[in-house]
Amino acid sequence: MFKLDEGIKLPADREYDVLTAGEMLVDFISEEDQNTAGQGTYHPFFGGAPSNIAMNVSRLGIRPIVASAVGNDRLGVFLVESLKKAGIDTGCVQMVQDSTSLVLITKSTSTPVPIFYRAADYQLAYTPELEQAVLKAGIVHFSCWPISMEPSRQTINRVIEAAKRRGIPVCFDPNYHPRIWCKGEDGTAYVKKIIGKADIVKPSEDDAERLFGSDTPENQVQKYIALGAGLVIMTLGKDGAIVSNGQETVRFETLAHEVVDTTGAGDAFWSGFYTALVRGATIREALRSGFAVSAFKLKFTGAVVPLPDLNTIQAEYGC
Repeated sequence: MFKLDEGIKLPADREYDVLTAGEMLVDFISEEDQNTAGQGTYHPFFGGAPSNIAMNVSRLGIRPIVASAVGNDRLGVFLVESLKKAGIDTGCVQMVQDSTSLVLITKSTSTPVPIFYRAADYQLAYTPELEQAVLKAGIVHFSCWPISMEPSRQTINRVIEAAKRRGIPVCFDPNYHPRIWCKGEDGTAYVKKIIGKADIVKPSEDDAERLFGSDTPENQVQKYIALGAGLVIMTLGKDGAIVSNGQETVRFETLAHEVVDTTGAGDAFWSGFYTALVRGATIREALRSGFAVSAFKLKFTGAVVPLPDLNTIQAEYGC
């Protein structure tokens, strides 16, 4: 069981602190708030939740590696070059013939409204290079995107199996959205199955409602625990978060006071949380670091923003 006042044991001989597996894509974000009609000007940003986390933790001061698939096109080159400029290992980024995936997003101070255009992202294959990266990782992270379609669904299954054999914590962002699944396929049953294989999950209120229907945050958290998750962190926007290990349930207040754009706020939380854990923090301390990094990100547009190192952010928010 995960105890909130203890840290998490990670492989001492790891080469990478965090391996993020899944989508890397371009976020086209509107210049105006709530541009639901799709009109106006959109600007391209580096995107894809797992890849955002890799970019963030690199800036915060730990070692990530990205496993993803992008198109052999201008957008794919833009994404790969962005990783290289950040000093991130691109050995597990696969360039395929399908077009690079993208998402059209309305800039928002609440929940962004996305339109998905998918192609390359779900072509991620399980290669010898990917297997070696998993075995050299301290933490493995993935989201709903790669498990929503084949062949990346089977790739993630093999990643989970390899991580479990090695004793590596498996962390899952259960960001279920029906529009990323094949038409006619109900992905909720599959997501619930994967939750049972995860050590740590971090749903938002919206994620939980899409998966389970409307309920109180306390009840929603217990549904994830019942499915087998070891630690559940449910973020509640301006209301902070509720966290449970199955025996202890605790509420945390948000540290955010200025909100420009919520795109990538959850990824920023994961990033601060992981970086603190890697540096030996307790889970409770790491949660506060996650809120601090998320609060810092909210002051900027886009999912990947110019983060300083974690110590600077912790000092700013009194962590």
